[in-house]
Amino acid sequence: MKRMGMIFRAKANKALDRAEDPRETLDYSYQKQLELLQKVRRGVADVATSRKRLELQLNQLQGQSSKLEDQGRKALALGREDLAREALSRRAALQQQVTDLETQHTTLQGEEEKLTLAAQRLQAKVDAFRTKKETIKATYTAAQAQTRIGEAFSGISEEMGDVGLAIQRAEDKTQQLQARAGAIDELLASGALDDPTGTAKDDIAAELDRISGGTDVELELQRMKAELAGGSTPQQAIEGGPQDSAQQQSSQSPHRFDKS
Repeated sequence: MKRMGMIFRAKANKALDRAEDPRETLDYSYQKQLELLQKVRRGVADVATSRKRLELQLNQLQGQSSKLEDQGRKALALGREDLAREALSRRAALQQQVTDLETQHTTLQGEEEKLTLAAQRLQAKVDAFRTKKETIKATYTAAQAQTRIGEAFSGISEEMGDVGLAIQRAEDKTQQLQARAGAIDELLASGALDDPTGTAKDDIAAELDRISGGTDVELELQRMKAELAGGSTPQQAIEGGPQDSAQQQSSQSPHRFDKS
């Protein structure tokens, strides 16, 4: 079970690593920092609100204390010492509340200053992280594009690999068809295969066609010579052929012997 758990964790880690995009991770971290900064600012606002509420209570209690002091002074001036004593007693109780509120106010003011300083520092860190985040994202995007271009040029990318395989298959099929066509032509020329259309010729027929083609060329050459010499008509020169030339030589040979 331990081994299976380790294999599962390893494969899950590999899958997560393959699926993870550093740019998305950086954006998520930046979003979390913004949320934390927002919470700190809300804390500062809450402490400031509490401090302001204490200040209002202090002002109210101090106003009541001043009023009781005036009332006690007036009662003492009128000879009502008992009223003056009651007013001063109430004023003393209020002064105790004022002292407690002033202590709380001092504490809240210190907390507010600390939170304000922390918010400022966190804001500076968030700004620095945002700049670094954008720099890393741009660098990662550039490296990713450069890697894809390099893989495309080298042919090791999946897309270019598929293209290369397709080209290789097309070339193999083309060569196979060319070889098959050449083999069929050789078999037809040798007579091993019969052509149902009758257009194919064996070696003997091809040789006869070549000889007949050469005879036609010789006849055409004799006709042109006859036209240039101004002798017999081209048709006669062609029809006479070698026999007429032999007869002419035999008829002229006795005259040569008589002259001798």
